[in-house]
Amino acid sequence: MKIYNLTGYSILFFYMLACMYSAPAHLGPWIGLLIGGVYFVFAWFLAGVYLADVLHMGIAHRALDYKEWFIKTVTVVNNFLGIYVDPIAWVNRHRLHHKNADHDGDPNKLSGDGFWQTLYRCLMPYQCNENLAKDPVLQSRTFRVVANPLFAIVSQALSFYLLWKLVGSLKFTVVMWLGTRIFALWVNMVQNYWTHTRDFGFRRYNDEQDNAMNIGDWLPVTATFSACLQNNHHHLAKWQELYN
Repeated sequence: MKIYNLTGYSILFFYMLACMYSAPAHLGPWIGLLIGGVYFVFAWFLAGVYLADVLHMGIAHRALDYKEWFIKTVTVVNNFLGIYVDPIAWVNRHRLHHKNADHDGDPNKLSGDGFWQTLYRCLMPYQCNENLAKDPVLQSRTFRVVANPLFAIVSQALSFYLLWKLVGSLKFTVVMWLGTRIFALWVNMVQNYWTHTRDFGFRRYNDEQDNAMNIGDWLPVTATFSACLQNNHHHLAKWQELYN
């Protein structure tokens, strides 16, 4: 089994075990597993719509056309109830990633970055050297509020508190809340490391001056909403930019 699959399935397996073990007695292990699974799928799907569809295809690449109220609603709901992602910083980093993929100026990963360096950069990205996120929607009050560091702290504290009150167990809440974020970190590593290191996956287009690779295994494709087909994406995004 490929290392990225083994890592992903291991996280899922231990998450399920931890949910069963930490579930309060009045729920029991199987109901605990069910609740943990529902929360996991909810957080994954919400983050997928927010990142893959709204921020990525809708704003960063302008490939999908959404009503502004829908974009703002998904942004607020995800960052209150799900996994927080600064929308303005994300769009800027993603555009810089395409502009400088695997080279100086890419805030995600440089060509020589190994596994541990990329993991660190998932948590502490390189500094952005320019601002490519000047879209009117990103300058709206809603996005500026959500992008505020204070909002990030308050919203994630509230999401943890609401989950705690819902399930009635601090230990169970910690397992679910941290478990989903560990899986999200794995998703980030699939996109930033395993699909940007030529030791993994395959390339359909060889005319790109980067290390973008395609990974077509079921778990990475499903977990990333197909964002692990990076070689295809970089090639097509380049042509989209030429004709926009």
